Amino acid sequence: MSRETGGPDDDHVVHVGRQPIYDREGAVIAHELLFRAGATASTASRRDAHATARVLVAAFTEFGLDEVCGGLVCFINLTRDFLTGHLPLPFDCSQAVLEVLETTDVDEEVLAGVTALAEQGYTIALDDFVFGSSHERLLEVATYVKIDMLDADEATIRAAVLNCRLHPHLQLIAERLETPEALDLAMSLGFEFFQGHVLGRPHVSSAVALAPSRLTRLRVMAALSVEDVDVDELVGLVAQDAGLSMRLLRATNAASFGLNRTVSSIRDAVVALGLTRLRQWVTLMLVADLTEADPEQLSDLLIRARCCQLLAESAGLPGEPAYIGGLLSAVADLFGEPTGRVLSGVPLDATLSDALMTGGGPLGEVLTAVRAYTTPGVEPAPPATAADPAALAQLYLTAVRWTNATLSELSGELGQAARDRVTQDH
Repeated sequence: MSRETGGPDDDHVVHVGRQPIYDREGAVIAHELLFRAGATASTASRRDAHATARVLVAAFTEFGLDEVCGGLVCFINLTRDFLTGHLPLPFDCSQAVLEVLETTDVDEEVLAGVTALAEQGYTIALDDFVFGSSHERLLEVATYVKIDMLDADEATIRAAVLNCRLHPHLQLIAERLETPEALDLAMSLGFEFFQGHVLGRPHVSSAVALAPSRLTRLRVMAALSVEDVDVDELVGLVAQDAGLSMRLLRATNAASFGLNRTVSSIRDAVVALGLTRLRQWVTLMLVADLTEADPEQLSDLLIRARCCQLLAESAGLPGEPAYIGGLLSAVADLFGEPTGRVLSGVPLDATLSDALMTGGGPLGEVLTAVRAYTTPGVEPAPPATAADPAALAQLYLTAVRWTNATLSELSGELGQAARDRVTQDH
């Protein structure tokens, strides 16, 4: 039987700060997304590729962009690696405004990278813009210029606004507005948009995260690196990791993919994303390097998912939707989250969604029976829907063997990789 698990600790939670941007009428027109180390943190503790990757992964696959930004555009700070194409942007140009940080030196490589992003349709914003800096080279491709209203004196601010107005396509955002007087000055200078504590402080959103194992991500990347990708192998690799499966399912719901259908299996998610998007997401997850889940917890998740798959197939039902259902059900129980919260952002078909939410239909009977069998303290399914106990016990043992073999294989490869590194070092 699966061991009883508790709720999440802070290492299993990701946090994204969201600060609104307003127009002249006081309406919120966008949000800036910021990395936060904790739910009570008031400032960003890191402004590097790691922080940016965590914001992107959390916003697009942990929370869901609609939940974070409410359908509005989001502004995201990007570091040099993203601007120059060394790290991928796995979202459509309509979903985010790319902010060039003031600490980024705009050399030829950055200029070429940002210009290419603009030509692809991405909207560019210059953060904490100061005239006389290398960022002037980006004025022609930028749409927004953000000007600091806190540290600069009034004469400097006025000069910056006058110079920006020489480029009629630019729209100005007054940022770090801390006082009513600063807001009045920004309004009088004709800024189009406004951001700062005097209007709205950052709100930190938190969500439970189940991070994919680094080794599985590497194996998926290897499978994606060949010219003729074996989709069956790829689906099998993704299915081995609960966190990766969850994120890719949620990623299929991003508006950029233009989905007009739902998914009921990992194969559906892989096909819907496409190999290029899948490569981008897995690469980004490697950089994000979110906290690993406990090995025993991952084992419990895989056992329940596999057991659901085997029970469904023995009853003549499709196995892959049952695997996904078992996975989602186990994740909800693991972190003490309502099933509806776990399903947020996952475009499941109606049958699978109903099975998870209400236990309805033959698939719901499968999920209910396996959950009762594998979870201490959960009442067994009613006799009319319960599987034969002896048969279920056999399927459970088969699922345990499959899970142990899978995790043993991963552990062995990880150990071999470590030994290889030691050999290379010596």
